[in-house]
Amino acid sequence: MVFLIKTLQFILAISLLVFLHEGGHFLFSKLFGVRVNKFYVFFDWKFSLFSTYSNWFRRLRGKAPVEKNEDGSYKYDGTEYGLGWIPLGGYCQIEGMIDETQHDAEKLQAPAQPWEFRAKPAWQRLLIMIGGVLVNFLLALFIYSMVLYTWGDSYVQTKDMTYGMKFNDDAKALGFQDGDILLGTENGQFKEFGADLYRDISVAQTCKVIRQGKEQTINLPGDLDLLKMMKTTPSFVRPLIPAEIDSIAADSPALKAGIQKGDMILAFGDKSVDSWNDINNEIGRLVDALTEAKTGKDSLALRTQNIVVLHKGATAADTTSIVLTEDMKMNVIYKNILGLYEPTKVEYGFLESFPAGIKYGLNILGGYISDLKYVFSADGAKSLGGFGTIGSLFPSTWDWHMFWLMTAFLSIILAFMNILPIPALDGGHVLFLLYEIITRRKPSDKFMIVAEYIGFGILLLLLIVANLNDILRWIGLM
Repeated sequence: MVFLIKTLQFILAISLLVFLHEGGHFLFSKLFGVRVNKFYVFFDWKFSLFSTYSNWFRRLRGKAPVEKNEDGSYKYDGTEYGLGWIPLGGYCQIEGMIDETQHDAEKLQAPAQPWEFRAKPAWQRLLIMIGGVLVNFLLALFIYSMVLYTWGDSYVQTKDMTYGMKFNDDAKALGFQDGDILLGTENGQFKEFGADLYRDISVAQTCKVIRQGKEQTINLPGDLDLLKMMKTTPSFVRPLIPAEIDSIAADSPALKAGIQKGDMILAFGDKSVDSWNDINNEIGRLVDALTEAKTGKDSLALRTQNIVVLHKGATAADTTSIVLTEDMKMNVIYKNILGLYEPTKVEYGFLESFPAGIKYGLNILGGYISDLKYVFSADGAKSLGGFGTIGSLFPSTWDWHMFWLMTAFLSIILAFMNILPIPALDGGHVLFLLYEIITRRKPSDKFMIVAEYIGFGILLLLLIVANLNDILRWIGLM
């Protein structure tokens, strides 16, 4: 059921974004009198789920079937609108334009017709090409604005996280200590715990914290590896979650061990712990060791752990034994950040939401662009994700708030990725059009066809790598 909900949200978001992206190209094409042969959401390789050119649909509307050319293609009878069966994108086939849907050299040698893309002035062709990116970018800003108007902005400020943070060994070597409350860097105060906090610390020269009630300044190098900070286990910094039991599932290992709501875990296995961060690290270590277990006896030995518990209201700790589930779980629930702290809530009026949404969206885009440099590293290439990774970002229950945030994020990323100067992407066409406008020389059709093939090959390679990473993660090899 979780997989189905995530998949439906992913398909709905992608359908909306593809429809509006291609709609941007379509709008400017029609505005300048350029013929659009096909407008498809999703790809229709070999066949389509729906087409306005299909005989049954035309008969329903009282129209004759569309005639075909000698090569089997349909003669133009208005734009063919359709729905493909491969939910990986879509396309707007514009007459007289060299792209992944058409690059017939013989046809391009014929004189340009007034309704063709190639017959229009460069500035009109430029607007047609940036139409999709423009729509996706504006859509993202609009969605962010409406999300802030509808739900407002709710977050826990790091300065209010009175339990402080847990740091890994790399962070402690720089001067951080467990329990430090993060305030900010020389570039400004932290808003909340998230990717922006990591980015700020990675480039900062100093970081201010509250330690044992006093403000202190920690000197930093200013060039920390952001990818390493986030991917190292345990990560550079994460909120400290006290090792208190909030609730227990029925018939759980914890309940059988005599653990109750409100109890504090002081030690797990042979290690003292003061937070769920420590406990989860230890459980993660046991999960890794479990893969090496050769017999059921070995597995049971790893799953059986001694824990030290301070029961609620007690003055002395108690040592007990617990047998974890086969997937190494205690089946207990502990409070998250929103359960530990009172969040800051900011409401926006309708007009106020637009500048706030624009600022929010530009911050998301800026963070994404700044992180792109890590893609060209070995670890960055491994972090690439395909459709499985994108789909997994959606919540496991249908949550319209999160759905629209994810849709806006994908829209702004789709806009940026499409404007990259890679042939076969909108940005590649824009690059060649800008060259034509500046030099007043149009690249040859042969060059454009070759560039299109090269660009499509690059995109196909990236697609394979990203989705191969998903498969390797799924089978546990990455």
